[in-house]
Amino acid sequence: MSGHSHWATTKHAKAAADAKKGKIFSRIAKEIMLAAKVNADPNTNPALRTLVEKGRKANMPKDNIDNAIKKGAGTLEGAAAFEEITYEGYAAGGVGIIVNVLTDNKNRAAADIGHIFKRNGSDFATRGSVSRNFERKGTILVAADAKMGDQPVDEDTLMEIVLEAGAEDLVSSEDGFEITTAPSNYQDVVTALEQKGIPTVSSEVAYVPIDGTTVAISDINVAKQILKFINAIDDNDDVQEVFHNADIPDDMLEQAEAELG
Repeated sequence: MSGHSHWATTKHAKAAADAKKGKIFSRIAKEIMLAAKVNADPNTNPALRTLVEKGRKANMPKDNIDNAIKKGAGTLEGAAAFEEITYEGYAAGGVGIIVNVLTDNKNRAAADIGHIFKRNGSDFATRGSVSRNFERKGTILVAADAKMGDQPVDEDTLMEIVLEAGAEDLVSSEDGFEITTAPSNYQDVVTALEQKGIPTVSSEVAYVPIDGTTVAISDINVAKQILKFINAIDDNDDVQEVFHNADIPDDMLEQAEAELG
């Protein structure tokens, strides 16, 4: 949940994700359908291949993945015409919120998400007023104990692989390695790791706060308000992703999660 640590986000999101597998599967299926409309063969469509792998990592049933591909390709009925929409606003403490939606009914989505904002004392912000503090970046996480074949992956080897593929940076920590790319090079880096047999913990193109724009949270009550707001948005069926620039200490986030249940 930290505004700058994707490892922290991954850790704290896992329990919530495990508790709502159906929601996760639905989101991935939508993304797979969109990718399959362009090219339904994962072998020649790297973006689709990455999404299929994302589904497998989430323990999404193979039939669900296959059906999503068929729907996107038009060989199975049930594919809706999805539209991508982004909403912006603010949570408690002046924290910026960006909501990515994939919906077959934009009027319903706008009404439902607008209601969630108002219920949490907020409203939609002017387009660009929040997103100007973020930039789109590919973010790929590789665990510290990851292996390439039978050998542990060391930082120098991983650095060489990803930089050659077009990555911008690699940062190591006790958890592992965080690789950053421009959106245009994201798929090339994912493919390079895949070809080397290096597993990833997660990979996505996300809104990342620009340096100096994160909002430090030191009040547990404010942290709880932010978390409650984000959870309410995330529970909406049309919402694919929620991004924010709150920097909440891990211990405070754990306390907020526990108190909110």
